Amino acid sequence: MRVDVLALDGVFDLGLSAILDAFQTANELLDGSAIAAAPFRVRTVGVRRRVRTAQGLTVPVHPIGARTADCVVVPAIGFKMPGPLEAALARPDVRDAGDALRRWSRGGATMAAACIGTFVMAESGVLDNQRATTTWWLAPLFRRRYPRVLLDESNMIVASGRCVTAGAALSHIDLALWLVRSVSPQLAALTAKYLIVDSRPSQSAYALTDHLAHSDPIVQRFEKWARARLADGFSLDAAARAVGASKRTLARRMQSGLGRSPLSYFQTLRVERAVHLLKTDQASLDDIAARVGYADAATLRMLLRRRLHLGVREIRRNGVAWSDDSDAHPAVRDAQPDQPLDRRTSRKAPSAQSRRPRSRTRA
Repeated sequence: MRVDVLALDGVFDLGLSAILDAFQTANELLDGSAIAAAPFRVRTVGVRRRVRTAQGLTVPVHPIGARTADCVVVPAIGFKMPGPLEAALARPDVRDAGDALRRWSRGGATMAAACIGTFVMAESGVLDNQRATTTWWLAPLFRRRYPRVLLDESNMIVASGRCVTAGAALSHIDLALWLVRSVSPQLAALTAKYLIVDSRPSQSAYALTDHLAHSDPIVQRFEKWARARLADGFSLDAAARAVGASKRTLARRMQSGLGRSPLSYFQTLRVERAVHLLKTDQASLDDIAARVGYADAATLRMLLRRRLHLGVREIRRNGVAWSDDSDAHPAVRDAQPDQPLDRRTSRKAPSAQSRRPRSRTRA
């Protein structure tokens, strides 16, 4: 596989290194194994002769030239906040990169990007009408700038057509391993073991909802209202009154800014609070469930599994989002639609000990 890694000025050092090191490790492992796969022919290319990383290191780059790449990878550029990022996206070299990305795409290459690199690729139009993920805290900005992209920021990796996108920062390594896996699952598994990389199919457990870069005052008022009443039942009528908007306007602004309904976001805040309490408080799971508005521990346990792919013990023990339900690395999953889970709508899950039939809980 011929892989061109497009490095722009200010490229994120860790992201570029993770991609190059993953492919190099895969090639080295090929030499000493019986795996029947061709080596990766990787070049770092640029649209300018001189490229420096975000930390000021010089990156030797090849001109793009006429070589046809099988795969193009766009690592992040080192701009983590909306203002500086939007200014960077207006640079002439980013516009020239967009021209090159469109040519590569028309030529049939697999188009891959990670973290802020997804913004560069979306800027070119290559991701239009495709599913994609991006850096979790910049999802509202991404959604606003690129309404034609079907954003799913909950997943670490999203494959759609010939496009593959990855989430924040260290997802560069997940993206590189996904590309290796497309050639040889055995080689990808071996490379992951050598690099000590675990499966991380979801970004959700890492996301901090109060760090999402949204600026809509209605969304901000809803978040403040929701955080103050997580232990209470959700009411769309009460929420609309609290933010000074109609129910339809609130739902539309939430969907536009955060890509989810008011109830879904309310449940996300409940999960975030529950995870915080599990990490910092020795209270029982039933007590924590009550403090975030759920009728019992079974309901909260089921929601944590659905949203984070984690059990309570894992959250309390590790505080990190290693997935325990998939051997494939990295996983590519469709997001599951949110289902209402609160005191009035949840069903009690059967306990492992009693295995009793499910019964409806009361408010």
